[in-house]
Amino acid sequence: MIKRERYMRQIRPFIGKDIVKVLTGIRRSGKSVMLSLIQDELAASGISRDRFIVLNFEQMSDARIDTAETLHDTICQRLVGIHGKAYLFLDEIQEVAGWERCVNSLRVEADCDIYITGSNAKLLSGELATYLAGRYVSFKIYPFSFSEFLEMLRKTAPQTDSTAAFRQYCQLGGMPFLSNLLNNPEACIHYLREVGNTIILKDIISRHKIRDIDQLERIIRFLLAHIGQPFSANSLSKYFKSENRAISTETVLNYIRFCTDACLLHKVSREDIVGKKLLTINEKYYVADHGLREALYGHYQQDIQLVLENMVYLECLRRDYTVTTGKVGAKEIDFIARKHNTTLYIQVAYLLASPDTIEREFGVYSGVKDNY
Repeated sequence: MIKRERYMRQIRPFIGKDIVKVLTGIRRSGKSVMLSLIQDELAASGISRDRFIVLNFEQMSDARIDTAETLHDTICQRLVGIHGKAYLFLDEIQEVAGWERCVNSLRVEADCDIYITGSNAKLLSGELATYLAGRYVSFKIYPFSFSEFLEMLRKTAPQTDSTAAFRQYCQLGGMPFLSNLLNNPEACIHYLREVGNTIILKDIISRHKIRDIDQLERIIRFLLAHIGQPFSANSLSKYFKSENRAISTETVLNYIRFCTDACLLHKVSREDIVGKKLLTINEKYYVADHGLREALYGHYQQDIQLVLENMVYLECLRRDYTVTTGKVGAKEIDFIARKHNTTLYIQVAYLLASPDTIEREFGVYSGVKDNY
């Protein structure tokens, strides 16, 4: 098991404190493992595992707990036998209707330390944010970074070459379960395809009751094909119309929002660096794991520039930067990454094969005058 110390450093100061810990991220990104790591750390500090209440609402044994009332009753029954502070670990909480009311009630009436996970970017946009204003802290869990991927490989093969590992990472991405399949690339792609299909079916189609599944899948495929490329919903609507498949701009926007809510895609706003303002059109989108793109769309070798760009974007998020893309006149900066008083301007290039390429990639910096 990879310890994922970067996340543990973020979570550790809040362990045992009267504040709800919320872990969000795409399915299979390692949220359940993070709960296990927290449990291990608590146990190592001397806290008995008898004081842990662990529920996973995707398991059949816990699937019957599908309302706030049944969840509250179940936990209260188990609290009776616990002396001292209890530790609640509620995995994939979005499967429970009205869970916000239960979590808020338990925080008030019971002596417990609460950890919840969910595969929905909007997990805190509803009642919980209202109930717990200032009483929760959220952490976004991403698939493995390359350094974690390399650590995973070297657990079984300490002499693993980093260059060969990077090529493998470019194709397969960082979904943690791949550690069980890396000797079989075809099995890896099969697994990733099933994960992608599950996200589309459970977190998008079923959750939003989408009827025209073929239309949704075509839009997702288009977005995966064009990661990192600015476009508008209106232009996408016109594109499908030219293919004799009418779809309104509003429907396109809804489908894209459903994909970002499910953590499958990330939207990146564009900003005018000279004008110091965010632009409201032609955003860019990146996929939560480039291995999912390869499984659902393919072509990573011919799109290696886009894959590398996707990887850099996710690495900025892992390092807790706020990321936009930049516009300087007619030129583009791939990423503007900000954290505290630090700003990074980042260009991503696969090859710098000619002076013209170098000028295109780096000439844009001459228009940036803010000393970063």
